[in-house]
Amino acid sequence: MGYVYLYIGTGAGKTTNALGLALRSVGHGHKVSVIQFMKGRANTGEFKIAGMLKPYYNIYQVGRKGWVNFKKPDPKDVAAVARGMDVARRELKRKPRLLVLDELALAAWGKLVSVKDVIALVRSAPKSTNVVITGRYAPKELVEFADFVNEIKEIRYPKRMVAVKGINF
Repeated sequence: MGYVYLYIGTGAGKTTNALGLALRSVGHGHKVSVIQFMKGRANTGEFKIAGMLKPYYNIYQVGRKGWVNFKKPDPKDVAAVARGMDVARRELKRKPRLLVLDELALAAWGKLVSVKDVIALVRSAPKSTNVVITGRYAPKELVEFADFVNEIKEIRYPKRMVAVKGINF
């Protein structure tokens, strides 16, 4: 496996950082695979652009609309994360230069998947594949495992949260 990048924290921009790396990689003609765990909104810019960036960029969403209840997870959410892990294994066989596992740190923190399984997945990556994992929170073992760990924290937010098309989604 290549390097492992972990973007965590309560601030906005974790996925955006990962997608920036994906765009750079595609710009160099490298294959990129993005798996978005716990996300199911096909109206996002990163999902809509997939057709324009073929054959270099593949994106998969394995989740449903709405939020996951981490205190009492729905079995459908656990099953969706398991499907995402299967998609990631399949994509690793394609030997992408970059594999983005969006929100997988949060899924591991919320015990929808074991940290051991996440680390085993990443360790199975080809030497030429760098891996980016994002998520609001991350288990300590994942933080210790990653080569680069960046915490994004909020300093200021508007009183009324606004999602801007093309910026936030």
